[in-house]
Amino acid sequence: MFILNAGLSKLQAEKDTHSRLHGFASGAYPVLENMPPEQFGKALGAAEIALGGALLAPVVVGDGLAGLALTSFAGGLVGLYLRTPGMRQEGSVRPSHDGTALAKDVWLAGIGLTLMASSVGSRRKAGQAKRRSRDTKAAKSGS
Repeated sequence: MFILNAGLSKLQAEKDTHSRLHGFASGAYPVLENMPPEQFGKALGAAEIALGGALLAPVVVGDGLAGLALTSFAGGLVGLYLRTPGMRQEGSVRPSHDGTALAKDVWLAGIGLTLMASSVGSRRKAGQAKRRSRDTKAAKSGS
């Protein structure tokens, strides 16, 4: 719900907010420098809405895809943390006071990886059950 709400807020945000977000992100990811701030803010908001929706309804998109999306999003946030000056204590990956808000987002990566792993495990169990059922039917028809 939090990610969905963040996306909705970004779509309704003012130009100053988009400029601030764009400045922060383009400092860590220079490829974003040429993107207009308002376009960046709206694209980020739309991506967060899609991600938030996928996480609220994983039955629709599947655990694996929702997990992949969350892991990718978290990777961007962790990259922002690692690349932005002042977010970490000197010579360490430990967060500075200013970096704590971003550093805590590493848990999103853990949740995303767990969703992906759960998806693989679920598919494996479903495949085993299907094979057992097929084998049982074959054994009964062969008797």
